Amino acid sequence: MTLSFDERLNQILPRLTSRDFLDSKGLGNEIGFWIFDYPPDRELDMRSFLSGTVLPALSKQVPALRADTIDLLQLVTGILEERKLLDKAIDMQLNKGDDSTLAALRSVLKEDKIAQKIATQHDIANLDLLILTGVGAVYPMLRSHTLLSALHPLMGNTPLLLFFPGRYDGHSLRLFNTLTEDHYYRAFRLVPETT
Repeated sequence: MTLSFDERLNQILPRLTSRDFLDSKGLGNEIGFWIFDYPPDRELDMRSFLSGTVLPALSKQVPALRADTIDLLQLVTGILEERKLLDKAIDMQLNKGDDSTLAALRSVLKEDKIAQKIATQHDIANLDLLILTGVGAVYPMLRSHTLLSALHPLMGNTPLLLFFPGRYDGHSLRLFNTLTEDHYYRAFRLVPETT
């Protein structure tokens, strides 16, 4: 049976609060990296459900689940502001185009540096769950598969959940259902489309 988007949404919270998920059981010693892929045209519905239903419910668990959510667009703009590069990047994009801007920002926005920034800003070892959003908004400045690979050695036993606007088939990520990224097979689908 194929599940609708709304049916899949309704399975997120029970999955996140299950002991098997939080303890990464049943993964065959794999890392606890999870992806919830969804149709890109349902982005606003996804954001609303996450902020209005999932996140408030996590704090109401007994005991409360310690979860941090990182909006990757806010993280990237924060990094650029800290380095006084945001206005320069906007001007460069307007005057020289996307390719020149991306090339100029590449050393600042390398995924391993972003992963280290996440690790220093969040006490990962004392979290029950780390959630990443904003993947579509930061493309092509950040690549999902490279960021996940950079986070792998930093997460320890803390599960990570990436909300992904596109398709993940267990082998590769297809952002916006059109762009193909490099293969990534170390994550599990949080809620498959079929039961």
